[in-house]
Amino acid sequence: MRDDPAVVELVHRAVGGDPAAWDQIVERYAPMVWRICRRYRLSDADTDDVGASVWLKLVERLGSIREPAALPGWLATTTRNECLYSLRAKKRHVPVEDTEFRDEERPPSDEWLLAEERHIALRAALDTLSDRCRRLLALLFGEPPTPYTTIATTLGMPVGAIGPSRARCLDALRRSPALTPFLTPAPAAWEGRAR
Repeated sequence: MRDDPAVVELVHRAVGGDPAAWDQIVERYAPMVWRICRRYRLSDADTDDVGASVWLKLVERLGSIREPAALPGWLATTTRNECLYSLRAKKRHVPVEDTEFRDEERPPSDEWLLAEERHIALRAALDTLSDRCRRLLALLFGEPPTPYTTIATTLGMPVGAIGPSRARCLDALRRSPALTPFLTPAPAAWEGRAR
């Protein structure tokens, strides 16, 4: 698991009683908890119950997590366990393997978790940008992409300024501390092990 200094810092601050750190942990990982519950096809009420149980267990056990960087994995495992407990409590059929609930279109859970962490980091990085940059990037990279003439009218800027503005906004996004772990190349020592 990749050591994310932002996660380690959040865990240390939360253990120290910082309520803002707790809020950031919940904001950062609640979508992951919700998605795992959806993979188990829990009802909205059961999803809320599982989420509440996961966050309560985190409050009770955060200080005993040996590797703070492992928090995302701990949350994913705890969520899966709580989902299975919820299914057993309702006497539903519980599959032997998690693969029965995996969508064929989704990558394996480790890849999915890393992708989810990248999405969360990207959202955090986007929050650090100016409103104008966020609006510009949303228009440029939306589905379908917005034509430059519409962007120019919407944002009140010349068409010729869109490209340079986009470049400045993307540079600011790349410099965000939230994305640093995902943009740093793997150390050379690890490259040989991947083969």
